[in-house]
Amino acid sequence: MTVVPLPLEQTVPGGELIHGAEGGSVVRRSVLPGGVRVLTEAMPGQRSATIGFWVAVGSRDEAEGQHGSTHFLEHLLFKGTRRRTALEIASAFDEVGGESNAATAKESTCYFARVLDSDLPMAIDVIADMITGAVLDPAELEQERDVILEEIAMDSDDPTDVAHENFVAAVLGSHPLARPIGGTPAAIKAVPRDSVWEHYRRYYRPEELVITAAGGLDHDIVCGLVLDALRSAGWDLAEDAAPVERRSTQRAEITGTAGLHVVKRPVEQANIIMGCPSIVATDSQRFVMSVLNAVLGGGMSSRLFQEIREKRGLVYSTYSFASAYADAGYFGMYAGCTPSKVKQVLELLGAELDKLAADGITEEELRKAVGQLCGGIVLALEDTGSRMSRLGRAELVSGEFQDIDETLGSIKAVTAEEVQEMARVLAAAPRTVTVVGPFEETETFGF
Repeated sequence: MTVVPLPLEQTVPGGELIHGAEGGSVVRRSVLPGGVRVLTEAMPGQRSATIGFWVAVGSRDEAEGQHGSTHFLEHLLFKGTRRRTALEIASAFDEVGGESNAATAKESTCYFARVLDSDLPMAIDVIADMITGAVLDPAELEQERDVILEEIAMDSDDPTDVAHENFVAAVLGSHPLARPIGGTPAAIKAVPRDSVWEHYRRYYRPEELVITAAGGLDHDIVCGLVLDALRSAGWDLAEDAAPVERRSTQRAEITGTAGLHVVKRPVEQANIIMGCPSIVATDSQRFVMSVLNAVLGGGMSSRLFQEIREKRGLVYSTYSFASAYADAGYFGMYAGCTPSKVKQVLELLGAELDKLAADGITEEELRKAVGQLCGGIVLALEDTGSRMSRLGRAELVSGEFQDIDETLGSIKAVTAEEVQEMARVLAAAPRTVTVVGPFEETETFGF
């Protein structure tokens, strides 16, 4: 069996697990003093490496009065530390041809960099400094507040983003996952520096920190560099400290609002999303969901694309998707069309899901979907960044590392009957529909 449990406690000497992965790569995991977790994948022949510093805090974790703080921090940690200015942080990577960035999600934040293997010590030192030594300078914070408001305004001008945000809010209702990652304009304008600082101090701690790296590297050296950087920053790395518990995977009660939700925007193309609550991230049926999405709306040969675009010419873009988190998830189908065609497209989206539930899929569709998914996974993992992210998700989400062969085996084991059964569940659920376009909110489209 190639699924490797990732226990939080130190169950082996040094809290370390070692696993030989595909292609001669070696995955190692250590729990360091302070409860800091380090996972690496050494890839023979690679001259580059990608390093990521993860904190298991996302927009869902923000307390009242702190909404938007997680994304705010992502910006502010690049604006300077006790040791470095913002320019010095940027220059450290630019002068070696490296790349650095960060990503805020609903359940995690990651600061990462891709550099030559010889520059990995620098990357670890700089990002560790950002994580441990942020100053949240009041002047920089106020300037970045305006930058974030511009970012939110940009997203608000994109009707596709508006459709997705409103769809998630309608499906998940009062659940914290329903909130936008970047916060609302009102929340960003209102959040004081003290609240952002409190959010930073609460979550940016050793026991919350997960560091993952992949490429040309040595695990022991990475661990040593991490310890040196964190200790130099003054972090208390107690020998007996344990990592924080992972999120509960007990499914939450979802109190969303099914039915039609119309958002008025003066745009030339209507954006439509139809869907419902779905499986969580650790659900054993997640591979079935992947195959279902590949068949229904995962490419140019998918049912939605062929029926709505190729046969009828009603849309330019249409696809299906699923997003899964620790205790909630959702499934959806998207299409963008001329406003006068919304009613027809809505009917076709629902009809394709119903047809999948009633008639299932063919063996040919199953074969193509499996091939599409397997090929995509293998090609993606040619990149050190993808492997770094895979380690981070394994540690934070499931607590299990699954190598590529095991993942491919799980996809190939999916049956047509399992796909049809999942389609039946989705088709039977109350449907939430979001339409963004030049319509009054009382418009029904016959739904």
